[in-house]
Amino acid sequence: MSTPNKTVKSPARSGRSLVILAVILLGLIVTTFIQGASSVRLGLDLRGGTSVTLQPRASNDANKITTEAVDQAVTIIRQRVNSLGVAESEVTAQGSGTNRQIVISVPGDSGRRVVDLVGQTAELRFRQVLAESAGVSNPADTSTAATPAAGVSAEINARYAALDCTNAANRQGTGADAPTDTIVSCSREGGSKYILAPAEVLGQQVSAATAGFNPQQGVTWFVSLTFNGDGTKAFGALTNRVTTLASPLNQVAIVLDGLVVSAPRINEAIPSGNAQITGSFSQVEAQDLANVLKYGALPLAFDRGEVQQVSPTLGADQLHAGLLAGFLGLGLVVIYSLLYYRGLGFVTVGSLGVAGALVYLLFLVLGKSIGFTLTLAGIAGAIVAIGVTADSFIVFFERIRDEAREGRSLRSAVESGWVKARHTILVADAVSLIAAVLLYFFAVGGVRGFAFTLGLTTLVDLFVVFFFTKPIVTILAGVHFFASGHPLSGLSPKSIGMKPISNQVTTSTLEA
Repeated sequence: MSTPNKTVKSPARSGRSLVILAVILLGLIVTTFIQGASSVRLGLDLRGGTSVTLQPRASNDANKITTEAVDQAVTIIRQRVNSLGVAESEVTAQGSGTNRQIVISVPGDSGRRVVDLVGQTAELRFRQVLAESAGVSNPADTSTAATPAAGVSAEINARYAALDCTNAANRQGTGADAPTDTIVSCSREGGSKYILAPAEVLGQQVSAATAGFNPQQGVTWFVSLTFNGDGTKAFGALTNRVTTLASPLNQVAIVLDGLVVSAPRINEAIPSGNAQITGSFSQVEAQDLANVLKYGALPLAFDRGEVQQVSPTLGADQLHAGLLAGFLGLGLVVIYSLLYYRGLGFVTVGSLGVAGALVYLLFLVLGKSIGFTLTLAGIAGAIVAIGVTADSFIVFFERIRDEAREGRSLRSAVESGWVKARHTILVADAVSLIAAVLLYFFAVGGVRGFAFTLGLTTLVDLFVVFFFTKPIVTILAGVHFFASGHPLSGLSPKSIGMKPISNQVTTSTLEA
């Protein structure tokens, strides 16, 4: 008994599904051109990059190495890296107790810059300048070449006189200076050295930081700061007190990690809670400093441990091996489909081609929009998805054959077989999606890349089956080559396991 005509999907409806697919493909292509995405962004393991280990070091008794402090540092470092738009970077804590380390892996050429940035302790202080002179050492001069403020000890004066800021080793900020100490310090470039009073405003009192530039001064970059309530009061009191003092006591040094970034002269009180850090910044330096200050100071100081460079050549070898495995898997699926399903196997080939195009375009678009990068684990997820996609086609085709064996016409078999296969396909893909989601949210590192790619390609599989495979098969059901059961169509009586009618009649005659 044939299925009622109302269950047969018309070629017109199938055509609409194909038009929707074509519009989406065209939209993705146009998006890639607008974004300027010409190639898939590759992760650390495929295109090389930098990996560094940071060993935490307690800067004072108040900042001890604890699990909570390391976890907080991981969170802050991850925020800093994300603020720079560095994709597929990994920031993880390894070890336990006082042996915990932070491992940072950053792909591409920006790795060194990011590693230098994220390890900064970002201990920001605002200190009154007590003495200032050229950054060269002059141990014999104990007068410090400037009138020291009252209360500065002879030890501080001697250290100040002996300090040589032209020595790069003396310009390595540590951030280990206590806010209550009077310190000696160099400017970042080493041209000046200072005696600085105890800090009166701290980095914790900064509520916002942004980078900006002044085009009227030759595009000079600076960092704007906004203080919280306590910071506004403290900064206002500091600037109000020093305005009437003689130079250099009327200067306030902005000290980051123990180095003087800028030491501007204060001409009037600043009670508004807003300030600017200037110091001949480049755009990158200003943006990096703003990001560091925006996300707060690290609870611990760090010693840089092992730094590893992942060779782009090694990454290229891994990429080629992964792509080779993918093409081999795809090739085996195509060969099997053509040998077993014959003409119907070309639907599998077309569907895999459409799915591959969608996945590639999505990789390009997501790389620009959310920073998605493809890793070796991601390639593994895509290879697994080839099998998931092929399973969907096999389930659908076998259902069509089952219906045809029951005597239905090809059109009727396609529609009734689709109704039965659709539920199985949805359940199977739902299981893959659930696994991908759980892996993504509960795993770390490369496993998340595997999970993301697996989930994305599974969704693409569902879309292709509904908007390409099913409509194409519906249209082919009306083509004489398939409807007549040609031996090469994959739907001949022999292919679907039916005995020829003539054999059935002969057998019946003999039995009679």
